[in-house]
Amino acid sequence: MKQIARIISTYTADVSGVCSALYELGGMVVMHDPSGCNSTYNTHDEPRWYDMDSLIFISGLAEIDAIMGNDEKLIDDVVTAAEQLSPAFIALARTPVPMLNGTDFDAIASVITKRTGIPAFYFPTNGTHSYVMGAGMALEKIADYYVKAPEEGGAINPAGVNLLGVTPLDFSVNGTVESMKAFLKDNDFELISCFAMGSSLEELEKAGKAGVNLVVSSVGLPAARILRAKFGTPYVVGTPVGSMGKVIAEDLKQAARTGENIISCRKRPPAEEAEIAVIGEAVTSASLAASVSMSHGKAVKVICPLEADDELFVSGDERAAYEEEQEELLKDMPVIIADPMYRPICPEKSRFYELPHEAFSGRIYRRKIPDLVKNTPH
Repeated sequence: MKQIARIISTYTADVSGVCSALYELGGMVVMHDPSGCNSTYNTHDEPRWYDMDSLIFISGLAEIDAIMGNDEKLIDDVVTAAEQLSPAFIALARTPVPMLNGTDFDAIASVITKRTGIPAFYFPTNGTHSYVMGAGMALEKIADYYVKAPEEGGAINPAGVNLLGVTPLDFSVNGTVESMKAFLKDNDFELISCFAMGSSLEELEKAGKAGVNLVVSSVGLPAARILRAKFGTPYVVGTPVGSMGKVIAEDLKQAARTGENIISCRKRPPAEEAEIAVIGEAVTSASLAASVSMSHGKAVKVICPLEADDELFVSGDERAAYEEEQEELLKDMPVIIADPMYRPICPEKSRFYELPHEAFSGRIYRRKIPDLVKNTPH
């Protein structure tokens, strides 16, 4: 029963990840689902829902249409809405039901594009993966389809930086995004675009002008690799948390100068004997672990329950997607930094530091989510 969560919460799903990544870009996102995925997204996963308009739709997939394969209803509804609203693009997100019945989304997207003249993209989400995969696919598509080549004759700005992997699922709406932008300015960098909070689609199109990219969460890695392949832009991976700010600033300058990628969040001791554990998304957790290690001279173990690349970890870090695995890894850990909803599976004797994560506990602890970029953790 490893895949059963008896006590703790689950992370935001890939479908919501697509919606979150594309929320501010002027497109129309359609979840092909009876209704549940939409209510979960707007209720628990999207803090911008009541303050900022976005075209997020649910198809209202009926049982008879799912059984009989009535794709024309979905196509007609999307085309009608697109003709009325004129979105910049149309994104189709798959959910468990159409995954099981084999809906041909590639064909549907092609038909919609022909009928509307608006680019339609299909994201093979299924509700069983986390937001990291869904948001990563969405930002990768934006980078691949929309980002234009810089002009001939040296239009690349060596001090220009794109922030990649910025969604409220990892950084909420507590000022952290503004702090990351201020971090770049304070270190003599110029923000080109932010994938994808606080930047328009038109601004993202100019991302090819950056001399280096800063990947602040795992969500941004697919886009970073696309921009590397298209324009040769190097990337640095890490969140400028506490003591890591200085390291990342120097790494950005080095990467822009040498053209080499740098995984800043790996600059920390091996974690086999660590007595401190951080649970969460790989890049932000590893960056916090590195900051704590630098400030206190102690090794910190990252326990990652989400999809992540091996290159983000040091020896001793652990992948643990399921509750039983996490409980086993935590049973003898003296100090734990995690979302409050992990507390019930942690030892009573451990010292527990709350670090709420929007993608795990939703709006419950939103007011307690700290801006770690502005406020150095102790």
